[in-house]
Amino acid sequence: MTERGDEELKKRLTPEQYRVTRCSATEPPFSGKYWDCHDAGTYECVVCGEPLFSSKAKFDSGTGWPSFYEPATDKAVAARSDESHGMVRTEIVCAKCGSHLGHVFDDGPKPTGLRYCVNSAALELKRSSGK
Repeated sequence: MTERGDEELKKRLTPEQYRVTRCSATEPPFSGKYWDCHDAGTYECVVCGEPLFSSKAKFDSGTGWPSFYEPATDKAVAARSDESHGMVRTEIVCAKCGSHLGHVFDDGPKPTGLRYCVNSAALELKRSSGK
């Protein structure tokens, strides 16, 4: 990202949104606005507006972060290795703009067996009328 684009994001995003999406920070569990949200709609990237997850794929993982068993489309989310904090995990980012979203784990429910563990600060819910 250019310095100009980075400055624009600092103005547009909250400090927490910026730390999460641009600095790969993690919000504390049970603190984000979507961890216990049951509203219907599409969760979009807070940086670029790309549709990332459907509320239909959201489930209660008990972790304190919004969890989904699959992205909205096969191309919405990209994965890369994350070896920070003394462990190996799979980081997930918005495939369109590269913003940090969270991590994906292989302990989710059927049909995928995956748990996309996402920071609320990286998401904006576009509400709809049905779950």
